Amino acid sequence: MSIRHVFFDFGGVIAEEGFLNGLKAVAAQEGRDPEAFFWDVREIIIATGYITGHAGEAEFWRRVEKDLHPAVSADDLRREILSRFRVRPLMIDLVRRLRAQKVKVAMLSDQTNWLDELDARDGFFREFDKVFNSYRYGHHKGQREFFDIALAQMGADPATSLFVDDAEGNIAVARDVGLKAIHFTGLQAFARDFAAYFPGLLPLAPDGSGREER
Repeated sequence: MSIRHVFFDFGGVIAEEGFLNGLKAVAAQEGRDPEAFFWDVREIIIATGYITGHAGEAEFWRRVEKDLHPAVSADDLRREILSRFRVRPLMIDLVRRLRAQKVKVAMLSDQTNWLDELDARDGFFREFDKVFNSYRYGHHKGQREFFDIALAQMGADPATSLFVDDAEGNIAVARDVGLKAIHFTGLQAFARDFAAYFPGLLPLAPDGSGREER
């Protein structure tokens, strides 16, 4: 059965993972354990409800400062994170190729108001048929309800839908809902896995970069 809908994660798939990379960079500068600092902040963004729009950004940063006492300001932390979300041209090109083949393509992202700011900077929303941001929908990808909402609004059947994400936990939820799923660990591995569904649609050069077709 052919894939008719594809759902892509943003950070870590469509773009470099700015949240992870930014927090780890700050932790390294402060002599902290980068992995532990990332998971501590991740826990706060979920626990406060910021990731699902149930709390504002100011509350999130208050909790970060209260619980973790970073040496840098919230503004500096924010800047470190957002500057590292760099859209991958190869992935945007893939979205365009899929849509040219009449495949419906959506973004399914655990994000905040930051996603709108990043779109204002880089202009990627227009490349997708629909953008599902956890901050706007009140659910995150650790909850099957978010997938149910996205599938319903896209008119998609899980059996003919593909989900791509860099987090194993999200992949597990998607598969439980019934979607096909690819765990994104790097471009080369992704190209190999993606070819099982769309042969030849994502050509890569030997170094893993996109190869121009002429």
